[in-house]
Amino acid sequence: MFFGEFEYKIDEKGRMPVPPRFRRDLKDGVVLTPGPEKCINAYTLSEWKKRATTLTGSSLAPNNKMRRLNRAFFATAFNVSIDGQGRVALPIPLREHAEIMDEVIIAGANTYLEIWNKVLWEEEKAVSQEQAWQIIESLEERH
Repeated sequence: MFFGEFEYKIDEKGRMPVPPRFRRDLKDGVVLTPGPEKCINAYTLSEWKKRATTLTGSSLAPNNKMRRLNRAFFATAFNVSIDGQGRVALPIPLREHAEIMDEVIIAGANTYLEIWNKVLWEEEKAVSQEQAWQIIESLEERH
């Protein structure tokens, strides 16, 4: 389980430290994808495989929508490794997607991590915290 918020600087080669508490979980590799918002999602290999199976395992013959989903999901993903100093290199297309220049926030999101531009994270965090209790209350009403 990933939780917490961590602030780091990106080095001149586009690398960022992985929070020490998460390095063991990510030792087999990290799959980075563009997030639906302007962030980068980071998955363990096992979580990535689960998500891939869930998204694409339901159809025997891929139709047009499934082919598009596969392209969007897999073509934009990067498999990266943590180096000996506990860093990962963020690929340029993902840094551009997330508008990451020099400072990042790594935010735990339960089964994966989100990597944000610091300013965009502050905006998203404010909105998320404002709406969180409303979402929780609506979920409780259903039960």
